[in-house]
Amino acid sequence: MGQGIGQAGHDARQCASVDNAMTRVFAILGKRWSGLIVSVLTQQPAYFAELRRAIPKISERMLSDRLTELGEAGIVVREVDPGPPLRVSYRLTEAGEALGPALGELGSWAERYLPDGASACSEGGAGA
Repeated sequence: MGQGIGQAGHDARQCASVDNAMTRVFAILGKRWSGLIVSVLTQQPAYFAELRRAIPKISERMLSDRLTELGEAGIVVREVDPGPPLRVSYRLTEAGEALGPALGELGSWAERYLPDGASACSEGGAGA
């Protein structure tokens, strides 16, 4: 039909781009495990091993990679507790804490609109 009006009467030119802010959000939180890590940390700061237990199917390498990415994005802070033994904990920054209400809304939406079998939980993508 070309670039004009499509079958449903929508102007294809208006749908050609995505909001830049949403693109930035999903570049970070759209990666597998990132949202779950932030969700766990909204409850309280956690040590690496606690995060592993809270998200059972994530590998140590993937958890480390995602924590690094979330740190670079200014969402998570890594803190080394003085030892012995030396322990590393993670907490949300102010920007990370500000995600709490949005994640809560997403959880409420999922409870209402996603049937139990439709989540990625069986594949390891949800459930903390």
